[in-house]
Amino acid sequence: MKAMPALRSRNYRLFFAGQLISLIGTWMQQVAMIWLAYRLTDSVAMLGLVGFISQIPILLFSVLAGVWNDRLDRRRLLMWTQFLSLLQALALFGLTATHLITPSALLALAFLLGCINAVDLPARQAFVAQLVTDRADLPNAIGLNSLLMNSARFVGPTLAGLIVASAGEAACFLVNALSYLAVLAALAALRVAPRPTRPQSALTALRAGLTYAFSHPQIRLLLFMVAGFSFFVTPYAVLLPVFARDIFQGGAQTYGFLLGSAGSGALAAALFLALRGGRRDAAGLDRWVAHAMLGSGIALAAFALTPAIALAFPLLTAMGFCVVISIAGSNTLIQMVVEEDYRGRVMAIFSTAFLGIAPLGSLAIGAIGAAAGVRPTLLLCGLLACGLGMTYRRRLKADR
Repeated sequence: MKAMPALRSRNYRLFFAGQLISLIGTWMQQVAMIWLAYRLTDSVAMLGLVGFISQIPILLFSVLAGVWNDRLDRRRLLMWTQFLSLLQALALFGLTATHLITPSALLALAFLLGCINAVDLPARQAFVAQLVTDRADLPNAIGLNSLLMNSARFVGPTLAGLIVASAGEAACFLVNALSYLAVLAALAALRVAPRPTRPQSALTALRAGLTYAFSHPQIRLLLFMVAGFSFFVTPYAVLLPVFARDIFQGGAQTYGFLLGSAGSGALAAALFLALRGGRRDAAGLDRWVAHAMLGSGIALAAFALTPAIALAFPLLTAMGFCVVISIAGSNTLIQMVVEEDYRGRVMAIFSTAFLGIAPLGSLAIGAIGAAAGVRPTLLLCGLLACGLGMTYRRRLKADR
């Protein structure tokens, strides 16, 4: 427990265990949805559209949902979002298993899940602060959350590739639906004290949250960097089915292994952050974030040019490592300085910058990739990400 002090908190242990099971199912469903979209349409643009539709609600609604996160019982809010996600997965399973699924139905269900996630994701991030008994353990809890997500990201896509190849996409959707039972049981068992809230109107609370976030120099810089990073780097995953099937001449299993390679790097980064968080400080983390942003761009550009799948695996591993250091590191830096009264709203803005901007990148990359080719598109994104990393490094040096 010395290396991971957040696990001493009973509430956090329960939450961690429930999320571990559920997130594996979530990643399995995400991979299966993207593969299903490509199987149904054979369209690169459709891959970008699925990414756009599933995440655009976060851009549209997440900041508003942040007001709820600071005014309502987060545990109860999360129980509702998890239950609705279970129903969405069951609907996806039913339509796919009966061969009634169509591209339009897939997009509608992806949009529904995006609406649920617009509320769920910022609530989940802000809720972590209520689960640790010692605030000094918060960096470790954030690092463990990243470890949790990326452990699932490593296991889920690999399992999904194997299951899709042997049993079809519907099996992944059913596994995901059942996995939500674990997190619902964990949330029901938590004992969390109610939080005091200020009696503000929703509009006043929203305005106050935005003013606070964008008037704080460190938070503002990180939010803008994360938004740019999310637009140029994270949407690369929507083009991986093209690399798996058309460039590397593979199938669903190859796609799963490509995602698993990125997941292994992400897992290593998350473990690094979790162990580093055990030191209970964030000293030097800003430099790691700056280096990782630059490293992500270099790895993405190199992957775009790689001629062989044997080289693709280590490049995706490096990129997965750098992506998690960039995003989870930024999350930690923000959560260490944000005031508790604004945590839910600031985490909602962070979710918008990270996951809300990504669908715009997915849509743009899917469209450009269909018109200009996937390799030139990802090469351009990698070079722009390098520029972003160098800009952040210069800002850090200037602040010192």
